Amino acid sequence: MKIEVYGRKMEVSDALEAYAVRKMEKLSKYFGDEPAAQVTFSIERGMQTVEISFEVNGMYFRAQERTSDMYASIDGAVASIDRQIQKNKTKLSKRIRQESFAKSISTMTDYHDEEFELVREKVVDMKPMTTEDAILQMNLLGHNFFFFINSDKGGKASVVYRRNAGGYGLLVSEV
Repeated sequence: MKIEVYGRKMEVSDALEAYAVRKMEKLSKYFGDEPAAQVTFSIERGMQTVEISFEVNGMYFRAQERTSDMYASIDGAVASIDRQIQKNKTKLSKRIRQESFAKSISTMTDYHDEEFELVREKVVDMKPMTTEDAILQMNLLGHNFFFFINSDKGGKASVVYRRNAGGYGLLVSEV
């Protein structure tokens, strides 16, 4: 696994980078050398934050951990990704390295296969609108996200969402 380490408005020490790389290499048992992971360090409001993200065969993995200690944040973020993988190991084994799960399935008794039950389907009438109008509509509905046709982006399907760290995010389709 190739690991890129970044500091957002901070300098990352060699010891911190080495610790992050050593912890991230534990995830390579699932993915081998395929993905390039990004580890981003930042300090916000006195809290030390680590964000880890990478993509494997169209599956995106992301974790963010915020604690008062950067090393604890690294441990928490890596553990979070490991939990994501373990929780969904049956579904993921079809998309990432098959042999990586053969060893660990027999030792995992804490996790069970989860069936996803679709409990509601809703048809929405989407009208073209600007990103600002979509954020306003989302807030009026009291939702955390809103799906719309983005007139700012040439009619592409888009989603605005409320970020945990504050502010809003925008997802725009490529197709």
